Amino acid sequence: MSALSDRFDAIEAEGRAALVCYLPVGFPDVETSIRAMQAMVEAGADIVEIGPPYSDPVLDGPVIQLAVAQALERGVRMADTFAAVRAVREAGAEPVVMSYFNPMLQHGLDAFARDVQQAGGSGVITPDLTPDAGADWVDAARAVDLDTIFLVAPSTTRERMHLTAEASRGFVYATPLMGVTGERAQVGDAAERVVAEVREAGAERVCVGVGVSTREHAAQIARFADGVIVGTALVRALGEAPDPESGIAAVRERVTQLAAGVREGR
Repeated sequence: MSALSDRFDAIEAEGRAALVCYLPVGFPDVETSIRAMQAMVEAGADIVEIGPPYSDPVLDGPVIQLAVAQALERGVRMADTFAAVRAVREAGAEPVVMSYFNPMLQHGLDAFARDVQQAGGSGVITPDLTPDAGADWVDAARAVDLDTIFLVAPSTTRERMHLTAEASRGFVYATPLMGVTGERAQVGDAAERVVAEVREAGAERVCVGVGVSTREHAAQIARFADGVIVGTALVRALGEAPDPESGIAAVRERVTQLAAGVREGR
């Protein structure tokens, strides 16, 4: 068992799926990004994905790429990520860090795992690391009881589904679409198929992300997944606002609608 598993159990007892919300640290500035994360929790986010900005976010779409580039230009540091983790924990949600592998490696895997855990983090999502290449990271995370969260996609082979399900703890992150992150007009049928396949491979919890942006999307995915992951739509809401206060209010309103969606799904 883990903190994430306990939270999923509590959410399942309520008869609904979890709402997982992502924001990068430092966009439009560190203080605003952390306040927006706290607002997401207040509006109904169960789990908050905290993204350390990285100079080569190859799996992210243009909205998130622009946001993290601006954060880096303003001098955001890894220490700001740990501050965001603490703030989300204090707000009452489960904090997970979603990081590319190179910043983790530069920080030192053991030190990164320790610092996330000491800040109150529950786990780490590694979008560009596969389980077979991540044995050192899994060992470092297990040593401090951090959940390791890996990704699957429609192209993932059956063998890799089993490998990913075995190496993941907390949940498996399922992407129903090939390509980078971003909002989509429709979720599509692939999401339910990928969830079914990774569950057959042994995954206990599966959350779906990439393309989710509306209350209707959230309700659709909540019918078959354990959690609904939203990122780009929230980054856009924060970035398109004329000032920080309006951006936080826009994020709060969007999360309120998404939280209603995950409750309607079942």
